[in-house]
Amino acid sequence: MTTQKLIVGNWKMNGSLSFLKENLSYWQTQKIFHQIVICPPFPLLPFAKEHLNSPFISLGAQDCHNKVSGAFTGDISASILYEVGCQYVLIGHSERRQYHNETNELIKEKGETAIANHLIPIICIGENLQEREQGKTLSILSNQVTTSIPSKGSNFCVAYEPVWAIGTGKTASLNDITKAHSALRQQLGQNIKLLYGGSVTIDNYLEILSLDNVDGVLIGGASLKKDDFSRMICNEPANSTR
Repeated sequence: MTTQKLIVGNWKMNGSLSFLKENLSYWQTQKIFHQIVICPPFPLLPFAKEHLNSPFISLGAQDCHNKVSGAFTGDISASILYEVGCQYVLIGHSERRQYHNETNELIKEKGETAIANHLIPIICIGENLQEREQGKTLSILSNQVTTSIPSKGSNFCVAYEPVWAIGTGKTASLNDITKAHSALRQQLGQNIKLLYGGSVTIDNYLEILSLDNVDGVLIGGASLKKDDFSRMICNEPANSTR
């Protein structure tokens, strides 16, 4: 018997209301095997909740603030995200780290705030190309886990997304993923879901999902392709173990 995986679609700053309605309507006619989370832009979240009628699909946000409320123009609180129907939230995505200068310490605070407000944070970690070429991948991941995962609460996921593979078409080798996830499993234990993200496509997702210690995938561009994402959420991977 195969293991149900967690498949997270990060739409980033893409999509529209019509796109949301069309894709949700289509995906919900399919026989979904896995647990799915879609993360559309903030304004689409209430509409997504309104059109969701599948027990296999949950809503996630792309970020939240580390404070519960306050004078933070343009930001969004975890409590509001929960109120509009979110169950998950991405924290510390490489693009947030790069373009918004988010630190491990801030990411840890965001994760703790999310948990306190009934959300499941998906904490993103990963090395850049220079760190990879210097052989620092495992030490970077270990440090990021130590400094950015919540110390309060244990209901969170960790997504390994090598920065050099985000949106580049490059993917870590299966051996690279196995080594990284094995080290993360040893550090985090058996109860934390470990996802892989980084140019996951219709062509490689089944192999990735079949690896030991890979509990799911974080998908960017492919989650915006109706037919591809439909196939990805419906196909069972080969047997894998934790």
